[in-house]
Amino acid sequence: MEIIHISAECYPVAKAGGLGDVVGALPKYQNSLGHIAKVVMPMYRTKFLYENNFEVVHKGSFGLANYWFDYTIIKESGNITGFDLYLVDIYGLLDREKIYGYDDDSIRFTAFQVAVVDWISKWNHRPDIVHVHDHQAALIPFMMQHCYAYRHLSLVKTILTIHNAQYQGWMTWDKSNYIPHWDNWKSGLLEWENEINPLACGIKCAAKVSTVSPGYLEELRYDANGLEKLFEYEKGKCYGILNGIDTDVWNPEDDSYIEENFSVEDFQNKKAANKKVLCDHFNLDETKPLIVFIGRLVGEKAADLLPAAISDSIYNMEGKMNFLVLGSGEPSVEHQLQNLRSHFLGYYNSQIGYNEKLSHQMYAGADFLLMPSRVEPCGLNQMYAMRYGTIPIVRNTGGLKDTVKDFGDAGGYGICFDNATVWDICYSIHRAVELYEQRERIDEIRKFIMQIDNSWERSAEIYINLYNS
Repeated sequence: MEIIHISAECYPVAKAGGLGDVVGALPKYQNSLGHIAKVVMPMYRTKFLYENNFEVVHKGSFGLANYWFDYTIIKESGNITGFDLYLVDIYGLLDREKIYGYDDDSIRFTAFQVAVVDWISKWNHRPDIVHVHDHQAALIPFMMQHCYAYRHLSLVKTILTIHNAQYQGWMTWDKSNYIPHWDNWKSGLLEWENEINPLACGIKCAAKVSTVSPGYLEELRYDANGLEKLFEYEKGKCYGILNGIDTDVWNPEDDSYIEENFSVEDFQNKKAANKKVLCDHFNLDETKPLIVFIGRLVGEKAADLLPAAISDSIYNMEGKMNFLVLGSGEPSVEHQLQNLRSHFLGYYNSQIGYNEKLSHQMYAGADFLLMPSRVEPCGLNQMYAMRYGTIPIVRNTGGLKDTVKDFGDAGGYGICFDNATVWDICYSIHRAVELYEQRERIDEIRKFIMQIDNSWERSAEIYINLYNS
């Protein structure tokens, strides 16, 4: 089976969040099952582009509103990602360093999708499955079925995976001419609440729709940023498939990013060595539990609650723990977290921005990972943390609820709470500090979570079954 994944992100080429990790791993595992999985994404001007070799495989052109664009498809020559990787270059639109955040993103990603469909339409054969990810690729099923130039692709089955339904790619109707000449009788497929809504369009037009966890699929029926009725209507073709993690990248036994490699047999001393590296670098006390946050500093992650939760915990528990934060996002949250450093020297530190090496070291050296998310479709961080023996502290939502069970319940191994509030976070931190003092219990939990199988093998097979259906 030939599967074409189309996405705005793919690790290690360009990544802003979990979407990049998924698209960078799932095709590799599908190939290991004997299929041919490929990835197509924009050709941003990233470090990966300049450090690897590529060959031109196609050149074409298309019209977008009143403009005419040339595009180029290049292929990575060394297969270093474990699958065929294709990048789409459109001068003036995709040739930028950042993935998102530009005023013309709607034009950029519509043009990207048109170029991909135009290229596939020129192939001498047809792929079996076109698998699109999030709203930046969600117009493709519509284009393949209802744009006159591409209707010969209408028999190719399409799958849409929703990684985060909060972002839908809304466009006003004056941008409808961005889409190649299409059947005007089908305008209802593009529309949701009087706008062009690419994500809604993808849900309507794709043969199947998946979300990145069963729990998130259930949540979308009552909290989907305006698409609740659509998810209820289309529930017959929607499936919740839990993401996995790439156990080749996230493996404490041979992770080149961490100071001391370790396994489930020798984690006690070597995990402590990784913690010491962090504490020495960030002026923290290695004898206290180290609680870390790794991620985007945005409302979805409840990052706005971190300054108060950290302050209250340190004051109310007389500094019995350390905190370390890595991330970037809303400037006001960044500023508050930076200011905390002067108030809590020796108890708290932060690094604004993102650093892949440091994130691995934090997973390896921390005692607890805090994820108080308001929205978490799947969450990969909690799975990375458990792989490294770091106990997750999570809110019961989305994929966090599917993957973490409270240690107070039979067979439990994490710390869970229900509400995204400072009080709930502080109470959970209090529980973490108490658990930390039970050395035998915490080692038992660490040993258990390091052996949980969150790999992609099972999920990749589920996707293949979905394609076959």
